[in-house]
Amino acid sequence: MGEVVAEANFRPGIALHPSNTKNPEEEVQVATIAASPSRKATSIASANWQGNEQNPQEAWLPITESRNGNTFLVTFQILCSGIGMQALVLPVAFPALGWAWGIVCLSLAFVWQLYTIWLLVVLHESVPGIRYSRYLQLAIAAFGAKLGKLLAIFPVMYLSGGTCAMLIITGGRTMELFFRTICRGEAACHAKSVSGAEWFLVFTCIAILIAQLPNLNSIAWVSLVGSITAVLYTTLILVFSIGKGRPSGVSYSPSEVGDSGMDNISSILNALGIIALAFRGHNVILEIQGTLPSGPKHPSYKPMRKAVVPYNGGLLSAFSKIHGHNTSKLTMGFVYLIVLVNCLCTFQVYAVPVFDNLELRYTARKKQRCPGWVRTGLRVFFGGLAFLIAVAFPFLGSLAPLIGGITLPLTLAYPCFMWLSMKKPRPNGAVWSLNLGLGCFGIVLSLLLVVAAGWTLADKGLDANFFKP
Repeated sequence: MGEVVAEANFRPGIALHPSNTKNPEEEVQVATIAASPSRKATSIASANWQGNEQNPQEAWLPITESRNGNTFLVTFQILCSGIGMQALVLPVAFPALGWAWGIVCLSLAFVWQLYTIWLLVVLHESVPGIRYSRYLQLAIAAFGAKLGKLLAIFPVMYLSGGTCAMLIITGGRTMELFFRTICRGEAACHAKSVSGAEWFLVFTCIAILIAQLPNLNSIAWVSLVGSITAVLYTTLILVFSIGKGRPSGVSYSPSEVGDSGMDNISSILNALGIIALAFRGHNVILEIQGTLPSGPKHPSYKPMRKAVVPYNGGLLSAFSKIHGHNTSKLTMGFVYLIVLVNCLCTFQVYAVPVFDNLELRYTARKKQRCPGWVRTGLRVFFGGLAFLIAVAFPFLGSLAPLIGGITLPLTLAYPCFMWLSMKKPRPNGAVWSLNLGLGCFGIVLSLLLVVAAGWTLADKGLDANFFKP
């Protein structure tokens, strides 16, 4: 369901209400409105035609409730959602690829994902007067209702809800590391140990308390803190690692990691997967752009392009083992603290699409805005569900390469196919060939990464510690 765009002084006389029909073809509403109130609208087409006013349901939902964002606030949200712990795992890919090929693959992946972000930003308002403020909306508009839902629902929900569960796991364990670091050597702090599930619960309660902010635009300042802490802790950890000096006997040539050819191939594919999965946030790009004001004379993609420019694309336990004996307690505690703050801030950005989807169901049924107590209840419900997933599957990070390979087309392939479907460039032209080639290669890469991740899990096994965080 795309929303229409009108000038601020335009007073339409008819309303577009959300459709309750079950016909898939009636799920996307379309209405084109003239740029000036004195001119007659050139065309009006709606699946549930009741008039010419923008769908009021959009003003009730967390993503589109507030449209007064700006380039700076959007930049913070993109940085907060895009930079994370996965950036620190990038060096793990280099032993299999070698220094030269690692740099080449990383550079190509960066340019590729930046190009698909640009495609999404432009497609947000690919049809004049219509905004697609959710990835699923754009997928349905490009591929049709059935195929769009089939391709996009699982990746979008996993990359939102699954990321929140992973942040609970990371945040909870970081809280535990912070507590142990601060209390190092003090017997009173260890008198009563706190379980992993209890740390997860503490993190979830704090995150859901912050999540009571009403909409995506209202958490922009939370995203500012998240983006600063993301840059800060990645820089600090890298500086501490570089400060230890170059280890002796290190070779930057590709390593022989296995006895069989399949082991070597699997290692190379896993290294490519680490690089490809290091870039995240594509599933919330359209949602973040939806917080910007837009009109026929001032479309939202112009300030959004400026916000995307600063976007650029190792683990805490390893950091603790490497530096825990030669780094001061204060420094260690500070790093853990800023990682914890970043997890809390990032949780807010990735939870908003889930909140939006839950409130969409309520408003479609009740035909009214969610009352405050309902909105709070829905967010507490999601927090409890994410907490349950984190406690039940504390090994979720071990499955990240496998599930990440499944969701990779959302980042690298689907935007290219959406561009072909909606923009319809000249067949066999340069733009057509580029997008078709990138889209197909993205699908093939996704399949290869899934096979490699599955092979690794079958070969090395999985420590499936259900309900034992």
